Amino acid sequence: MRRADRLFQLLQLIRGRRLSTAAWLAERMEVSVRTVYRDVAALQAQGVPIEGEAGVGYRVARDYSLPPLMFTPEQAQALVASVRIARSRLDPALAAQAEDALSKILSVLPLDSRAAADSLPLHAPSRPHDELVLDRLGQLRRAIEARRLVHLDYADAEGKPSQRTLRPLVCLYWDSAWTLSAWCELRQDFRQFRLDRIQQLAVDEQTFADEPGKTLADLLRRIKLPDATS
Repeated sequence: MRRADRLFQLLQLIRGRRLSTAAWLAERMEVSVRTVYRDVAALQAQGVPIEGEAGVGYRVARDYSLPPLMFTPEQAQALVASVRIARSRLDPALAAQAEDALSKILSVLPLDSRAAADSLPLHAPSRPHDELVLDRLGQLRRAIEARRLVHLDYADAEGKPSQRTLRPLVCLYWDSAWTLSAWCELRQDFRQFRLDRIQQLAVDEQTFADEPGKTLADLLRRIKLPDATS
């Protein structure tokens, strides 16, 4: 590993924890404790605000951030791959933001990283979901962010219709389908709904507040993510 890459990895590890001892850092990076001491000193000499000392632990000032130009060529390729795969599976507004964000990152990368990213031989040209599903995804994403109730006309796997009022909590992607996990006012319990089985969708102006037993945290504590068959 190049020394510059090792210093970057060291800084990322320190930033990711409240306090990191030299022994822990050495074990994670598979180097000696002496090397950690030397690399921390080098980062401090470059102006990185690392606080602490040998034998106690290290941390980085909370307001310190890194510029995006420190991505490696492989990391730049990973970003490109992620956006290429995701853009046809996201609602149009979010897909456009992903493209814009990637363009900004690539524009400040070193030439070798940018060239590696641009030449990545990985594409995902097919669109696995129709426009209506992706439009619903955008509506539900915004409803979750704004904490607004939603009303559905829904048909289950057997085609049985129902009308639901929901507290939308999270949208989940299953390769072949998007689903909505929500608190269902009709069933007074958590339920999951495939977006391609929604017949009608309306977002209410009424917002909802967290109530014990009805939150996303409650859902995640109670269940493992099920198959998308609701």
